[in-house]
Amino acid sequence: QVQLVESGGGLVQPGGSLRLSCTVSPKTISTTTMGWYRQAPGNQRELVARTATWGDDYADSVKGRFTVSIDKGKNSVVLQMDNLRPDDTGVYYCFGHFWGNDIFGEGTLVTVSS
Repeated sequence: QVQLVESGGGLVQPGGSLRLSCTVSPKTISTTTMGWYRQAPGNQRELVARTATWGDDYADSVKGRFTVSIDKGKNSVVLQMDNLRPDDTGVYYCFGHFWGNDIFGEGTLVTVSS
């Protein structure tokens, strides 16, 4: 059974940075399509960033500020978030595409506030 576990969330001031990581287990399973969704309070879950063999996709609101990448050595996907804004606050869920299905982690909370 594939499991994804996120880490790196927390409280940060506007303009600050955070780095989220999501590790896939067991290590024998990997995928080339991974990314991150987020859900802000009162809102639906939205795609933030995705990396795949055809390229990377970003929500318009995070372009130029967030970078998604796969760390093959650690079997993980990383989301580098810079110049954070209060409207980036939410629970961030990583996902991986395995055998035709998207599997999600349990989420990590990011709070951007002064």
